[in-house]
Amino acid sequence: MASEQIGYRGPTACAAAGITYRQLDYWARTGLVEPSVRPAHGSGTQRLYSFRDVVVLKIVKRFLDTGVSLQNIRTAVQHLRERGFSDLERMTLMSDGATVYECTSPDEVHALLQGGQGVFGIAVGVVWRDVESALSQLHGERVDTGETLVGHNPMDELARRRNKAV
Repeated sequence: MASEQIGYRGPTACAAAGITYRQLDYWARTGLVEPSVRPAHGSGTQRLYSFRDVVVLKIVKRFLDTGVSLQNIRTAVQHLRERGFSDLERMTLMSDGATVYECTSPDEVHALLQGGQGVFGIAVGVVWRDVESALSQLHGERVDTGETLVGHNPMDELARRRNKAV
């Protein structure tokens, strides 16, 4: 099934991105990373995140872990949002701790390092594959029907039985 036809609930997005539910909730309420499939509409509704949303959540987490301020991360995420998140997996995001730079080719990475600006980088393709691997073992939800899609986790017999009962 195409990744744009699958959504992920908050706990699944948290598990795949390595963040807490409190972080996820705060980032959604403040507009840092909002769920693109289904936002919350008051108490009791479930947010639904796309695959790309989960990749961005993991990128945000990696930047926070390396000491980039939330304000600078917001600027970087806004830039990615304006780009439409296209070609995300081919991109490297570099930072000097204060500014985040987008590099789409090895030459740009090299030029940034030559200028002494880049201190660390995040190869988004690696994050992309990490999220793919994590989500393959977790549950998704069909966007059109709401059906739970059971990941490849052999330990989750309960979810498998729940789907058979429906």
